[in-house]
Amino acid sequence: MKLAMIYSFLKQDLTTIESAVNETIQSDNPVLREASSQLLQAGGKRIRPVFVLLAGKFGDYDIEKMKAVAVSLELIHTASLVHDDVIDEAELRRGEPTIKSRWDNRIAMYTGDYIFARSLENLSALENPRAHQILAKTMVELCLGEIEQIRDKFNSKQNLRTYLRRIKRKTALLIAASCRLGAIAADVKKEEEIALYQYGYYVGMSYQIIDDVLDFTASEQELGKPAGSDLLQGNITLPVLYSMEDEDFRQQLEELFAKGEGLTAKDLQPVIQRIKTNGSIEKSLEVSDRYLAKAYDSLSKLPANRAKQTLKGIAKYIGKRRA
Repeated sequence: MKLAMIYSFLKQDLTTIESAVNETIQSDNPVLREASSQLLQAGGKRIRPVFVLLAGKFGDYDIEKMKAVAVSLELIHTASLVHDDVIDEAELRRGEPTIKSRWDNRIAMYTGDYIFARSLENLSALENPRAHQILAKTMVELCLGEIEQIRDKFNSKQNLRTYLRRIKRKTALLIAASCRLGAIAADVKKEEEIALYQYGYYVGMSYQIIDDVLDFTASEQELGKPAGSDLLQGNITLPVLYSMEDEDFRQQLEELFAKGEGLTAKDLQPVIQRIKTNGSIEKSLEVSDRYLAKAYDSLSKLPANRAKQTLKGIAKYIGKRRA
């Protein structure tokens, strides 16, 4: 089953949000307008708006309030991707040329900044100071995660704690915030708001771990970018961490990392092959499964309704993403 089928009953509201996202990023400046629209037109799962809407179903669901939150969170995610592509010198995103490859780094950075600003402006429609505080703190954590990733490029002296903190900041907290802000906008009971936040956090952690696994196991066509891209950029993910428990592997990787930006995809082929066959993929997926188990446990604290079943279905789908 495709992911979109799981939440197909939200289709009309998601169409409304999609239109609002495109409208929000419009600009009188032709370069900003075209650059901002490019990534959105390339598609995407829009999973953060989905979490906003599902969380809202546990309270007083008002599509206008849901829209304000969902659009802002999707734009923050989009802006972070634009900046990521500059940092990673990525030429492709979702199989399409990145903004930095079509224009240049300066246009891409200002486009990302513009989308961030439009996100904050859009959320002003929601008159709830706590929602704005949560979003601001989430953006701070997101930036810290990006800085940590830049700092740790080609650094083999990392551990599990470093990795988990980084993916928490880069991925999980924005998904958790999507659930929490959707709940706040719908005046969901406090204990249910917390359960939704926890669910989003655990699902987000699992999602990123599986993404990091797929970077080694999926094809370039499936990824929309070359396989092994994270490692080529010097980013150490969970399968690599587990592989480095083997001293011979660690030494091999450190010798390659000494090349820094001169590292090539061909250089990494022997290392990637070892990662695929040394059990590190399976160990990483076990960690992902433990986070998913916690996500299911968080859902047990919520009342039964269609949204709860849908959240379970999404968690199940995420857990089955294998290649």
